[in-house]
Amino acid sequence: MATLPLHDEIDGLACGVARSLSGKAWRWRGGNMALGAGGAGGDLVTQLLTARGVAVDDIERHRNPTLRAFLPDPSIFHDMDKAAERLAKAVRANERITIYGDYDVDGATSSALLIRLLCDLGADPAHYIPDRLLEGYGPSGEALVRLGQEGSSLIVTVDCGAMAHEALQMAHDAGIDVIVVDHHKCAAQNPVATALVNPNRLDSTDEAASYGHLAAVGVAFLLAIALVRNLRAAGHFAERAEPDLMGLLDLVALGTVADVAALHGLNRAFVAQGLKVMARRRNAGLNALIDASRLKRAPQCSDLGFALGPRINAGGRVGESTLGVRLLTGSAEEDVRDIAARLDVLNEERRAIEAEVQAAAEEQVGGQHNRSVLVLSGRSWHPGVIGIVAGRIKEKTGKPAIVIAVDEQGEGKGSGRSLSGVDLGAAVIAARETGLLERGGGHAMAAGLTIAEGRIDAFADWLDERLARDVERARAGQATLIDVSVAPGGLHPDLVADLEAAGPYGVGWPAPRVAVGPVRLVKADVVGTGHVRVIASGNDGARFKGIAFRAAESDMGQALLHASQGRRLWLAGRAKVDDWGQVPAAELHIEDAAFLD
Repeated sequence: MATLPLHDEIDGLACGVARSLSGKAWRWRGGNMALGAGGAGGDLVTQLLTARGVAVDDIERHRNPTLRAFLPDPSIFHDMDKAAERLAKAVRANERITIYGDYDVDGATSSALLIRLLCDLGADPAHYIPDRLLEGYGPSGEALVRLGQEGSSLIVTVDCGAMAHEALQMAHDAGIDVIVVDHHKCAAQNPVATALVNPNRLDSTDEAASYGHLAAVGVAFLLAIALVRNLRAAGHFAERAEPDLMGLLDLVALGTVADVAALHGLNRAFVAQGLKVMARRRNAGLNALIDASRLKRAPQCSDLGFALGPRINAGGRVGESTLGVRLLTGSAEEDVRDIAARLDVLNEERRAIEAEVQAAAEEQVGGQHNRSVLVLSGRSWHPGVIGIVAGRIKEKTGKPAIVIAVDEQGEGKGSGRSLSGVDLGAAVIAARETGLLERGGGHAMAAGLTIAEGRIDAFADWLDERLARDVERARAGQATLIDVSVAPGGLHPDLVADLEAAGPYGVGWPAPRVAVGPVRLVKADVVGTGHVRVIASGNDGARFKGIAFRAAESDMGQALLHASQGRRLWLAGRAKVDDWGQVPAAELHIEDAAFLD
């Protein structure tokens, strides 16, 4: 554990020297002071915004993020106008259009957005979602050519295609037009396509590249704007109502959050406004999914990532890859409820499979304690859950992790998750270019790859050498950043409401972390699947509940379980409202703790 000085005085309570159970230093985010101690800017929302890098003269734009304030002209992106023109031509000529999507939530929402839009424009688009196990990630040349032979003169790939050089060349040679709508990293040479719309093209302008954090569904929404603008100029809406683009923002919000895209700037506006659209429950499929997730209120940002997103992902991971798109584009209530129920069951199956793979992968972690990047592999592991397992292991170890499922033929499919400051996607692309990988790509925080089993050890050595310094710097810079500190009596639903006013929160726009103390633990026990539940009491006589998820076997969890002998400590985490009881009460989702003695 690390010894660290906290602020000399937090809300008038002397706290002296604390010992962090996570080993991380506790620091004020953005130099903020304790709540009520005169931090920058006055009100709490202003303090939270400035702590997240918002300039004082730009506070009002970020206080209520709207599309009007953050939306760029879609034409700043290479090939955007070309893509819109080709799509508009296909709509006017009643051409056969097929949307070729990835099997994850970003792919499903991107596909559904374009399908719903094209239907509103009078087209009758088809969709194609590859099977994760049989076809793998990205467009295959065989599938593209087959779609062309079946009558599709225009194919739009979404959330895939940026690195599909061979497949797109096959489509081009067969005379099929393909528009690529993607956000993954690109190579120096772009694939042959009618249009490649991707802010992460290496030839993007600085302005366009500043939107590289968009999920594919965000790029698809910008294409939707460009398409409608093109058709409007051509008089397409003289006798037809324009589509409600704002009504598609529920899909944009879901795909953005589920793909763990950074929630700053335009993405934050997408999610803020998309949650409002979702609350109106106009999408029959989303309504069914919300009900299947047993949500009794309007979805919040965290629900998109932890309740709705995983259920859609379950179809592509362990079930039928088309379920997500069919759900999000469906209108018949009975049909979408059946699909939502199937996804709910598949999600439970996914959890069981995930637990098995995670247990097997964690057995290998100890043997790689000297590595900066963990590369874990096994036969018979289900490839549909390796990304989730990689994320769990990254969170548990504080290191980038790649988990590889090897099939009976010795081919490995891998998925990796990284730390902020460690560009895993670029490393995977470089490994592919050296010949270590058969396929590979991604973005800074996540990557996917295909590798021969016999090259896994060499790849792990290469990756460790390439990223060791980046990982060391990233880990050294990790800290438990505190936004607000309160006495136990200050942990109140009103505080939670004030904190949420600076949301929505997610990657790149972290939820406020609250330090509460000093407290003594009245009770601590294990509940559920390894969660540590506590009741804490303060010097002010106030009590509150707290929970540390999946922490029972960690050093922090063990310390909390044995801290009920009267030792004083501070608890740090996310303040939430527990509305299960008759009277809503604030609780703390604990992420770190620090003893005072």
